[in-house]
Amino acid sequence: MVTQEATQNQTKQAWEKDKAHIIHPYANFEKFAEEGSVIYAEGHQHWIYDADGNRYLDGIAGLWCVNAGHGREDIAATMAEQAKKMAYYNTFEDASSIPASELAAELARLSPGSLNHVFFGTGGSMANDTAIKMAHYYFNLKGMPKKKKVISRDLAYHGSTFLAHTLTGIASTQIGFDLVKDLVHYVSAPYTYRRPEGMDEAQFCDFLIQELEEKIIALNPEEVACFIAEPILGAGGVLVPPKGYHKRSWELCKKYDILYISDEVVTAFGRLGHMVTSKDMFEVEPDMLVMAKGISSGYIPLGATMVSDEIYEVISQPKKANPYFSHGFTYSGHALACAVGLKNIQILEEEGFCQHVQQWGPYFEQQLKTLEDLPIVGDIRGSHYMLCIENVANKATKEGFGDEVAIAKRIYHHAKNRGLIIRPIGPLNVLSPPLTYDKAAIDETVDILRSSIKATMDDLVRENIWNI
Repeated sequence: MVTQEATQNQTKQAWEKDKAHIIHPYANFEKFAEEGSVIYAEGHQHWIYDADGNRYLDGIAGLWCVNAGHGREDIAATMAEQAKKMAYYNTFEDASSIPASELAAELARLSPGSLNHVFFGTGGSMANDTAIKMAHYYFNLKGMPKKKKVISRDLAYHGSTFLAHTLTGIASTQIGFDLVKDLVHYVSAPYTYRRPEGMDEAQFCDFLIQELEEKIIALNPEEVACFIAEPILGAGGVLVPPKGYHKRSWELCKKYDILYISDEVVTAFGRLGHMVTSKDMFEVEPDMLVMAKGISSGYIPLGATMVSDEIYEVISQPKKANPYFSHGFTYSGHALACAVGLKNIQILEEEGFCQHVQQWGPYFEQQLKTLEDLPIVGDIRGSHYMLCIENVANKATKEGFGDEVAIAKRIYHHAKNRGLIIRPIGPLNVLSPPLTYDKAAIDETVDILRSSIKATMDDLVRENIWNI
């Protein structure tokens, strides 16, 4: 029998080893050396448990990705079964596996238009890198080698590999890194809450589309390869674009022979109530579609770049100088990962996860908006199971708190102490829970958030930082 003391010792050792050896993504080195990490040990549906046995509502689905919920024994069984048969074999040149071929066909079924071809990787960053590399290759083979420039958006998040980080428009994340110069150019984020004063949403949409067209012309359409866009910006602030924005952006791309890349790493596989949102919600049939996260519900690293028939017909023609498509990774089309992806899609469809999100997403939005009566809650936005609270010091002027106040982090700590994990990003608290979230979980989440925001306001008043 494992004693409580033995468990505590194991947790302490894990904490020490982690602090000594792991370089964490987006680690805050101001406090990490002292505080280290929280060690999480178990999960079930929308609950997560740390190694000390404390239970939390997982309000962020791990990181936008545990769509089917934690602790699925059927996914674990699928992994074990496939591992016993064949965990891995490469997919280079003429090798493949049953799970890879079946998942490819399923993704083609789910994707809109002529997106019938997939390149597999292990995550969203890799999938976005692949999309840009393919776009350049495609135009080179079409005899248009000048088309290399990429248009992205301020506050966009497309990943953290060298190229994907360059695509990312969150300027603060690029400080200290020498990323690709003069390749990616940015236009304004569709930040409706902070749109120019005096504009309604329709006028703001006109402004954004005009800006995009002016950017294309300034860069020279003959030198622009692609435009990349998340349907709803995720880490940049859960920004929902004004109505018609994506369709009009897509039409501009068609006008100027620019590839439209839809980054659905976060939005696909049920988070917005659809398996894929580009066409169903935003009336866009992209030339490329990027997926990851919910594709495997986070059970194993997996990503996919879907490309159209037109692109595939060009890149699949044998070339005299090099008949090979010289792009690939050891784990592209990993058999075990693809088996998990297939099982995950089966679960999401057979258990009606999209219908569940369509039913409870509007309720989640409605209940979260009840927090707007609180003095520091400036905006609540998002869609379905992808939501955000923007905290401000002055609701009338939308003036924010200084970075030194760490307002969202304060709320995060109060919420965590009450049994809810949310994500703090600057002045924002983001919610993207597992799709298992039900009415009880939604109600508890909103109750905890209300008490956590109130506790934060009390702290600010007590510290003479802010007054009502």
